[in-house]
Amino acid sequence: QVQLVESGGGLVQAGGSLRLSCAASGTIFSQNRVGWYRQAPGKQRELVAFMFSSASTNYADSVKGRFTISRDNVKNTVYLQMNSLKPEDTAVYYCYAFVRGSNYWGQGTQVTVSS
Repeated sequence: QVQLVESGGGLVQAGGSLRLSCAASGTIFSQNRVGWYRQAPGKQRELVAFMFSSASTNYADSVKGRFTISRDNVKNTVYLQMNSLKPEDTAVYYCYAFVRGSNYWGQGTQVTVSS
């Protein structure tokens, strides 16, 4: 059974940084497509960044140059480094993995950016 557990959210001032972590059990991140989505109040869930098994990455235009997705194959953990945070980045952030034809989600972690 695949389980994803996020951590690292919190409250930060605009311009600050946070790093989110997503630890996996039941699968190996390096063999799958993994990523981060976010959902702000009253809005649909949107893609933030993802990484293929090849380690190539893709980002939403709104976070390019500010956010970085990375993977630690030894720890089987995916990270989202978020710099230059803006109030509009406030959302619940979800870790995501596509494993053997199915989508898996973490429980979400709240990120709040104050102005």
